Amino acid sequence: MVRAYGGFYYVLPAALSGDPVPCRVRGRLKRVVERILVGERVEYEPPAAGTEGVIEAVHPRRVALVRPPVANVDQLVAVIAAASPAPDLLQLDRLLCLAGRLAVEAVVCLNKIDLVEPAEAERLLRPYRKEGFAAVAVSALTGASLDELAGLLRGKISVLAGRSGVGKTALSNRLIPGRQARTGEVSRRLRQGRHTTRHAELLLLPGGGLLADTPGFSVLEDEALRPEELAQLYPEYARLGRGCRFRGCLHDQEPDCAVKQAVEAGQLPEERYQRYLVLLREARERRPW
Repeated sequence: MVRAYGGFYYVLPAALSGDPVPCRVRGRLKRVVERILVGERVEYEPPAAGTEGVIEAVHPRRVALVRPPVANVDQLVAVIAAASPAPDLLQLDRLLCLAGRLAVEAVVCLNKIDLVEPAEAERLLRPYRKEGFAAVAVSALTGASLDELAGLLRGKISVLAGRSGVGKTALSNRLIPGRQARTGEVSRRLRQGRHTTRHAELLLLPGGGLLADTPGFSVLEDEALRPEELAQLYPEYARLGRGCRFRGCLHDQEPDCAVKQAVEAGQLPEERYQRYLVLLREARERRPW
């Protein structure tokens, strides 16, 4: 199911070709399924002449996001801007943690590289590439490196995640020729974008795969995340943490911490470690005890 609007659910046939089929939900199904999300795999009865189709069953979800409400995502593409607005690396780290928690693949996408020098784009992405994240520097304005991004999306259900104004809708328009969704301008006063996408929707990519265009997907909303889980969502900390003195080290105040030693020795970026401490503090504040 690729779109829900006005009481209708639009289902793309299994062949992923043709136009989505408008469907209603079978009455008995409404009593057992609390909510049907974009991305659901469903069974439906095709429409007869002059009628809509009918969704008969919803398959179990592999992954379900709360915000935005999208199911069965394979890949999270964390989008930040190189400038206008300034790159929000704390937000990027939050999104990568969310991908790790959901056990979906993660891609780092640095948009608006036309606004900075190539060396600055490389500086921003280098720490993530070093830790094994797929990372691409692109420009929705000029089209630079969009072929590389399209290759990472091919054959998967991907969701673009990032603050308003980083260019998610502009990227969607570039990746899907002929799509002319309204793009928003960045507020000159607030340096933030205005939300331009109002409903979650899966868009068919020319090279295969589906892309979720979602309204304002920007924050990690996971109150269940425990502080001791956080370090495991950082590949470099999970690897080095095996050398810490204490099992379950949080890499904060503990002595003989291999992660802190690596940061002090310049082997790990100090800036990313400081952002980790911010997320660790937030996780502690959300604990119910």
